[in-house]
Amino acid sequence: MPDDIPDTKACFAYINPLTAWLMVEQHCSDQTGQVAITGATTTIASHLAEFLYIRGIQPVGIIRGTPGSTVANRDHWSDVIETSHANWAKQLQKHNGKKFDLIFDCVGGQLGATLMRHLAPGGVLVHYGLLSGEPLPSECFTSGESKRVEMFRLRDTIHSHARERLPALFTPVFEHMRAGRLHTEIAASVPLSGLPAMLTDQSGVTPGKVLISYA
Repeated sequence: MPDDIPDTKACFAYINPLTAWLMVEQHCSDQTGQVAITGATTTIASHLAEFLYIRGIQPVGIIRGTPGSTVANRDHWSDVIETSHANWAKQLQKHNGKKFDLIFDCVGGQLGATLMRHLAPGGVLVHYGLLSGEPLPSECFTSGESKRVEMFRLRDTIHSHARERLPALFTPVFEHMRAGRLHTEIAASVPLSGLPAMLTDQSGVTPGKVLISYA
């Protein structure tokens, strides 16, 4: 870790920022137009939207509509659609006249099947999480029109690189952190000795934020 990256930022550099950076780099090109992101209130979704916004793309965010939850940096998003609304798929279709070139999905389940129908021919659904606890239906893999699902697991990338090449993967992540991007909300910082009590009583921790413990 570079000395100029504060510990409270450096500790988050690995999973969410690196995953978001690699997925956008691998799947987004100059021809990419419409993009959608599920689980849009999550930290990694905000990182994806940030990287896309830098490229001149404002994605559509798809959320459950849980009371009190919202996307970070609303100006990075062209629209936010709540699946808790009965007509959410029609809202998506109305918004997405040209269909999506790229969808980042961390939910899976039936939502994935619905989104595959909104992919443009040749489009890609990048599946990197399973918040629903349900796998993508088989129809997602047989939809035709050159549509496809691509799985992303960060560990596959890490394990396919020689150890001496790994630090270079983090270079762009550190540069974005230095520029004030890739922010992760911290709910509280506690000494390690206070961690058991904090985990027992979560009343003071805001949902969606991260607890940091120090030795």
